[in-house]
Amino acid sequence: MEKKKFKIVESKKTRYILPNILTIAGVCLGISSIKFSLDLNFNMAVIFITLAAILDALDGRIARLIKGTSDFGKELDSLTDFVSFGIAPAFIIYFWKLNNYGKLGWAITLIYSVCCVLRLARFNLTKFKSEESWKQNYFEGVPSPIGALLILSPLVLELTEFNILISSNYFVPVFTLTIALLLISKIPTYSFKKIKIKPALTVFILLGIGISLVTLMFFTFETLLIFSLFYILSIPMACFTYLNKKKSFQIDNSEDEHEDIL
Repeated sequence: MEKKKFKIVESKKTRYILPNILTIAGVCLGISSIKFSLDLNFNMAVIFITLAAILDALDGRIARLIKGTSDFGKELDSLTDFVSFGIAPAFIIYFWKLNNYGKLGWAITLIYSVCCVLRLARFNLTKFKSEESWKQNYFEGVPSPIGALLILSPLVLELTEFNILISSNYFVPVFTLTIALLLISKIPTYSFKKIKIKPALTVFILLGIGISLVTLMFFTFETLLIFSLFYILSIPMACFTYLNKKKSFQIDNSEDEHEDIL
């Protein structure tokens, strides 16, 4: 008789573990950032949200790379995204500045969290037709991890050594509401899911990633602020390229229909 080998997890299921571990680690970071904001330690609160966003970017890509995607992982990712990017950053901004506005500040906090959960629900239901695969390079509205980093950018600006004077009394509430509306908007933004990289550019991209990581380690808040600025500037560009691709797609479809008729 052959002896059965003892296995803690079946081999065909082991590939599902790593992405889910990264997702759970992300939600732990998000919840911990709330604790730091309660202690008024906003430096660590922002850093933990940033780490949660990095893990969120990695878990899905790793799951697809090792073919470890699952319905459970998808639902877990959405729930943790709401905690880490819908609740945690809103609390950080509230304890930093919005609590000075009383009921209005709390209302703005709630509005942002509600917009985030609506955005995540819409994302889960978004499906593309096979002939519209080009749309996978775009999100509808700003993704929740980016939205979290964006609403924290006024706080990040205060933590940097940049001498830029902004009237936070009026800017923070308006800016938070603006980002909340961008979350649920139909404005196309880059997702870079199906981006194709030429082999000749691989070295330069890796170099750029390496430099970004170094600057993030030594100039954390300055790097986050510059990243937020570049992302905001990329939104009009994403709208332009999206409309061009949509127009060319419609032209190609109309030509195919005419060919079928003939």
